[in-house]
Amino acid sequence: MLFRESAASLANPTRLEGRLTEILTENFLHRHGYQPRSSEVRSWEHSIPALTNALVEAGLGEVEILLEYGLPLTSKRADAVLAGVHPASGEPSYVVVELKQWSEAHPEEDDPLRCRVPSYRDPVLNPIEQVRGYCDYLVSFNGALERNPESVTGVAFLHNATEFGVAGLREVEEDNRGRMFTGDQRGAFLDYLRSRLAPKPGAAAADDLLQARVKPSRQLMAVAADEVRDREQFVLLDEQRLAYETVMAAVRKARRSKRKQVVVVTGGPGSGKSVIALSVLGDLYRRGVPALHATGSQSFTKTMRKVAGARKPEVQRLFRYFNSFMDAEPNDIDVLVCDEAHRLRKTSANRYTAAALRTGRPQVAELIDAARVPVFLLDQHQVVRPGEMGTVEQIRQAADEQEVDFTLVELDSQFRCGGSDAYLRWVTGLLALEDDGPIEWKPDGKVQLSTVDGPRELEDFLDDKRAQGYGARLSAGYCWRWTTKITPAMTTLPADVVIGDWSKPWNLFGDRSFLGAPPAPLWATDPAGFGQVGCVYTAQGFEYDWSGVIMGPDLVWRTDRWVVDRTASKDPSFAKATPDEDVDRLIRNTYKVLLTRGMIGTVVYSTDPETREKLRSLIS
Repeated sequence: MLFRESAASLANPTRLEGRLTEILTENFLHRHGYQPRSSEVRSWEHSIPALTNALVEAGLGEVEILLEYGLPLTSKRADAVLAGVHPASGEPSYVVVELKQWSEAHPEEDDPLRCRVPSYRDPVLNPIEQVRGYCDYLVSFNGALERNPESVTGVAFLHNATEFGVAGLREVEEDNRGRMFTGDQRGAFLDYLRSRLAPKPGAAAADDLLQARVKPSRQLMAVAADEVRDREQFVLLDEQRLAYETVMAAVRKARRSKRKQVVVVTGGPGSGKSVIALSVLGDLYRRGVPALHATGSQSFTKTMRKVAGARKPEVQRLFRYFNSFMDAEPNDIDVLVCDEAHRLRKTSANRYTAAALRTGRPQVAELIDAARVPVFLLDQHQVVRPGEMGTVEQIRQAADEQEVDFTLVELDSQFRCGGSDAYLRWVTGLLALEDDGPIEWKPDGKVQLSTVDGPRELEDFLDDKRAQGYGARLSAGYCWRWTTKITPAMTTLPADVVIGDWSKPWNLFGDRSFLGAPPAPLWATDPAGFGQVGCVYTAQGFEYDWSGVIMGPDLVWRTDRWVVDRTASKDPSFAKATPDEDVDRLIRNTYKVLLTRGMIGTVVYSTDPETREKLRSLIS
């Protein structure tokens, strides 16, 4: 929050001697370390007086206004939060206000949640939905609102607009947390304010909001416990249960001693890391312990949001990304479960990061700072992209630097690939990741492995398994360019992966389905994903009954060893500056990920003749 004052004080020209914008600018610079944009300053100059004058005219001069109120655990800010007393109940009442200077805006074609504003190049979120999201988020993470979530309502005030200029925005449904008023509805806006706020001092309500602890509400935890824990009963065995109990013990110890505890759980594909993560989350929510889940994978996080929060959208907010905690306060939450932690990056900053947040601070240090008990679950052999650096030793070193307790739990068993340890050893030996080199596969009755001579044979085999009721996916090394520009004019999906006279599209780029294909993050879980070839970034973290893997020309067998051809890779994350030894390791890790997705069986094909012959010699 940049500034707090009553409406009457803000509306009084002598109270601040016309220095409100200057004060906000100074406070902004002090808090964020850089100057606010000129458009933001103009908004303060014109929109804040429109709001304060409306409050005074409505007889609500004693209502408190919290300007540029920061939402918990995020850099997002609400333009204003009005704090006061409800006229009927006498309880605290809050109105989140999104202020817009727009004179006109029109809904984006076929998508009223987005809208076009003449002065903006790109579509923006409909302000009705924007303020509704702020309200929902605030209720989910501010403890003062736990007892009475209905105390929060939201409104977008477009004080320069006429109803004619923005009428199309009302295609989005309005409710108590998302409502819109225009300049020519000023009378209705005053009536709305009077319906939510009484002409009484709002200072105490503002104090309650600002002093409340940041945490998921008990209602949210109860919902999450039902959705995550009770919806599927996870049975934890042996070291899985040990890992779970280790985390819960660390939570108790941190609460007793007020000393931070770092826990690392490491294991190979299918060892149950994500099951442990969900079990920990479910129990913590049920016990009322504030906790969040984070990953570095867009596909994994979006799928978690869809599956765990399918019936309760508020549960989706519990699933974050590793770079969501750049400006989080130390120990903001009790437990932060970092799944797929092998995808940690050197820093959280990217090209969209504000200059003030480009501190160079290691991402692992940010995550350790954010929670009393940071939990990292990882597999060091699943690092597949330059810049990913989540290893046990790096996390241990970060914990040592902060002088906090460190505990490691290693998972030996696994539940993917039919629970076959022999198959996992065969894969790591095939790719020369740990053992001496490739060995002949000896069937163990737990998982099936075969090889084929062509992509059409591979697709037909998987299609036959689907006809028998099994799930199946086809994935490949990143050796073909991915069409990232999908236009409505397309009548078919682009043929990205082309091998002779056989072709298939890569998994669809972006977050929207098209021509029956699911968006990329849902490729592994939506049945319609079978029609496209998945890459490592959409397959990682998931499993399916049958896995078909195409090995491309980036990894080929020559006489007695593997040869990595970096020029055959079309992965845009491989820069010219990426060392050859890193590319070698990352490509081998890529195929390890792809070869360990199948629960029942895996079928492998190589585009290279000599490599196909080697595979035939190893797989009966």
